[in-house]
Parts: sequence; structure tokens; C-alpha cells
Amino acid sequence: MMGEKGMHMTKLRRLFWTTKKEPVGPAAVLLNSLFVVLLWIMLFWISLHAIQVKLDFSFLGEFRFRVWDGFLVTCRLSLFSLILSLMIGVFVAAGQESPLLIARYFCNIYVKFIRGTPLIMQIYLFFYIVGTAWGVQNRFSAGVIILSVFEGAYIAEIIRGSLLSIEASQLEAARAVGFTGGQTVRHVILPQMVARTIPALTGQFASIIKDSSLLSMIAVIELTQTMREISAVNFRLFECYLFLGVLYLCLTLPISLVSERLERKFRYEN
Repeated sequence: MMGEKGMHMTKLRRLFWTTKKEPVGPAAVLLNSLFVVLLWIMLFWISLHAIQVKLDFSFLGEFRFRVWDGFLVTCRLSLFSLILSLMIGVFVAAGQESPLLIARYFCNIYVKFIRGTPLIMQIYLFFYIVGTAWGVQNRFSAGVIILSVFEGAYIAEIIRGSLLSIEASQLEAARAVGFTGGQTVRHVILPQMVARTIPALTGQFASIIKDSSLLSMIAVIELTQTMREISAVNFRLFECYLFLGVLYLCLTLPISLVSERLERKFRYEN
């Protein structure tokens, strides 16, 4: 009897307590996640009650087509920016390792400048100065370029870090078995770089989606700008921005889950 009771206590304990080596079961994940979500909802609800705010989302139905259009623009912005920033990142990562010094320093300064300054400053700088000087009038295209230039610096560091993480002993082993330079890249370097960069790049895509919200500063009619205009009409600021957060979570949460799964799949040890 005591043995059966002890087993039940052990199972109950595993729902709320684990060690580093002990895997977390799906029931424990679901139960603890639910508790955390309920805790946040309760905290937020108490805060709303303290400032005497009553939420009413019924007005959103009449703006559903505008919200959907803004949602699609955000998706397109993010997708185009991901493709272009990936191209920029590959070229910059290669340039940072180039024997041509002017190319190396150009790429290094670009990465340091972009990563060392806020995106909102870069949006104003590139759109109103560089964009105006070079005749970039389309705000959507300007937004894609600005976001791609910003994210390209981070992607370049992801790719460069993956390349530098490949041990020199593996390259020596490839030469020892008679691999040419092209075969070494194809059979040794690329497979490992793909395994090491894909999870990080997937997570970076979520950052692109979130960062696209700042393009509302130059009146790109994406999701954030759409909700800002709706809130200006009906003065439902809390409801609009809460719903905005839910919509962004609908985009970023699946990507985050895919990123975590890829990290587990491609996890490696030196």
C-alpha cells in the first residue's frame, strides 16, 4: 500500500520538479505552461481592475478586413526581408573572412554599426536621407531594404560563428583522405553549417516579424500601423494593442517552436 502511494507521489512530483538529466513529460509541460499562463492572465486582470478599465473587443469585427490586410503586409514584409537579409548575411560573412582588406573592413564596420545602433534610428536615417537621395519612394520597398540591411548584420554573425565553430581537425581529416577544396566544402563544411545555422536562422525570422512593427514609423501600412489607425478612430487603445500582441504571437510562437525543435534535432557536441 505504501509502495503504491509512493509511486503516486513520485509521479505527482515529476509534474512539478525535474533534474537536468530527467526528461520533462508532455503532461508536465502542459500543466506548468497552463499555470504560468493563468498566472499572467490573473496579474494582468488585477492590473486592469485596479485602473478601472473594462475591455471590449466587439468593435474589431467591423475592421476585420483592414486588420487582415495589415496582417498580410506584415507577412510579406517579413518573408521578403528574410530572403534579402539572408543574401546580405552570406555575402557579409564571406567578406569578413576575405583576404581583400577593404572588403573585410567594410563588412566589419557594417556589422558593428548596424548592431551598435537602434533600428528606429536606422529607419529614419536610411529612409529620409539615403532613400530620398536615391529616389526610393515606395514605402514597402524601402521597409524591406531597411529591415534586410538591419537583420543581415545579425545573420552574417550567425553564419560566421557557425563557420568558425568547425574544428580545424575536421578540415585536416578531409585533406588526409584526399578531399579537394570543393569536396571539403560540400561534404564537411556545408552540412555542419546547415545544421548549426538553421535553428538560429529560424529564430531570427521571428525577430524579423517583430522588428517589422517599427516600420510603422515611416507609415508602412503593416499590422502595427493598421492597429494604430484603428485605435485613433475609436480610442480603444488597450484592446487594439492587446489584439495586436495576440496576432504577433500567432506568427512568432509557431516559429519559436520550430526553432526549438530544430535545435534539439541538430544539437551537437564537440
